[in-house]
Amino acid sequence: MAKSVADQLVEMLVNAGVKRIYAVTGDSLNKVNDAVRREGSIQWIHVRHEEAGAYAASAEAQLNGFACCAGSSGPGHVHLINGLYDAHKSGAPVIAIASTVPSFEYGTEYFQETNTIKLFDDCSLYNQLATTAKQLPRMLQAAIQAALNRKGVAVLGIPGDLTGMDAEEIETSMQVFQPVPEVKPSAEDLQQLTGLINKHQKITIFCGIGAADAHDEVVELAQKINATVAYSFRAKMDIQYDNPNEIGMTGLLGLPAAYHSMHESGLLLLLGTDFPYTPFMPMDCEIVQIDIKPERIGRRAKISVGLCGSVKDTITALLPLIDKKKDDTFLKAQLAVYEEVKKRMLTYVEDTGTEGNIHPEFVAMQIDLLAADNAIFTVDTGMSCVWGSRYINATGKRKMLGLFNHGSMANAMPQAIGAALACPGRQVVALCGDGGLSMLLGDLATITQYKLPVKVIVFNNRSLGMVKLEMEVAGIPDWQTDMVDPDFAIVAQAMGMKGVTVRDAGDVKQALQEAFMFNGPVLVNVMTDPNALAMPPKVEFDQVKGMALSMTKMILNGHMDEVLDTVKANYKHLKELI
Repeated sequence: MAKSVADQLVEMLVNAGVKRIYAVTGDSLNKVNDAVRREGSIQWIHVRHEEAGAYAASAEAQLNGFACCAGSSGPGHVHLINGLYDAHKSGAPVIAIASTVPSFEYGTEYFQETNTIKLFDDCSLYNQLATTAKQLPRMLQAAIQAALNRKGVAVLGIPGDLTGMDAEEIETSMQVFQPVPEVKPSAEDLQQLTGLINKHQKITIFCGIGAADAHDEVVELAQKINATVAYSFRAKMDIQYDNPNEIGMTGLLGLPAAYHSMHESGLLLLLGTDFPYTPFMPMDCEIVQIDIKPERIGRRAKISVGLCGSVKDTITALLPLIDKKKDDTFLKAQLAVYEEVKKRMLTYVEDTGTEGNIHPEFVAMQIDLLAADNAIFTVDTGMSCVWGSRYINATGKRKMLGLFNHGSMANAMPQAIGAALACPGRQVVALCGDGGLSMLLGDLATITQYKLPVKVIVFNNRSLGMVKLEMEVAGIPDWQTDMVDPDFAIVAQAMGMKGVTVRDAGDVKQALQEAFMFNGPVLVNVMTDPNALAMPPKVEFDQVKGMALSMTKMILNGHMDEVLDTVKANYKHLKELI
């Protein structure tokens, strides 16, 4: 029996390291499904919705380096788009197989016909449609290498009739290459950066996900030049731990210490970050940006010096060139602010809330304390991101996944599916909002079908919490944000997993402990306060400039004014006082 195109497709995916395909099989995809069954080494994960499959593939790719999802003709592959946008914006190497109608029906408005090239063009870096057996292996090789080396989504459209044709063997297409280059600025650029660093005494380092593999180098640099280290939400798990100079996050979900340090600096080093919120960037200091993708430099802030290089390679080359600084006044002052910020955060934890209105900050801190030191967390977009960003701490082994760039709802539970499959044996905790969970609720059945020991923690505030917040700070009455939810614990039980509802703060710790110890999937439905952080202790509305600044005031403000003013006025004296 001759090898079919479907068999060749599966063989090439296996050779490229694909371990599973997240998909709903059907019509144009059936021959691929059968080839997977017969080959035997790839697992077919039957998700309930293709969007969940794409989210799961994105999570697996971020954790293990490569993943695959698929969708059948028309509606099947259309459902992939939201998850693929996340993967693409997150730089997750994902290959999506978009099977289509028979090639001889193209252009006839056939049942379920779509134009895959137009459809996926904005959420992919490689997007082609194979129509002959000779095209398939070359296109698939190009798609795989594009996803792996350019870090993003590659889409290959395949008509259903092509998958049943005899394969064309093309030896040059069966290999996949993923070279890892050393990338650093030129000697001249490094000397310019050295001069700036040696000149300034107040320096803040701000790290994005591009600095994830350079933790030790960042810490060594920070200690040598007495710089503070701030980071984006996505970089938190990789930069926060074992870092004596860290001062937390900035951004919509951040804290005052990082924001303050950046604005008090004479020099700001942006390392591997494409941080999107320009209102958080200082205007009155020199800024250096280092990125592996030079086209990103300067599009978020006014840059004095822009350098192309990986963060790890660049710092390694830079460290021998710079002088060790003795004055640590600025560093100590900012660390004092950070300590005060962390103390103030505990006020939200110590007051645990009332019956049926448990403070979500308290829940998040209990999760942080009880979860494994190598746990993988997934966080829904919205208020769950607030709790995850502020109360889940890094250990050097933990990971946190979310839609940090795409910002869609409903990602935490399906990303947890991908994480549990990609990293068996590690604890996976999904921090879900009730709104997000409701969107893809059916894929709880995927968790039970594949016996994944995922712990789903629902922050059930009976509303679209972040949207409600946005409306309130904008002076708009929150309308159509409240939700009438089912009892998610009973739904979970109906799906075949353990389900528990918690209404009293005194029961939170025990419920979480039992969930984390249980050998199997658990959903803990926690009834949280819908007004948590809806109105901060102090908001200066005349300073609110759009959504970004509204959130800045809500999260960065509070009772911190006196502390910041005191520190700002006493940098020189704090050296002796601390």
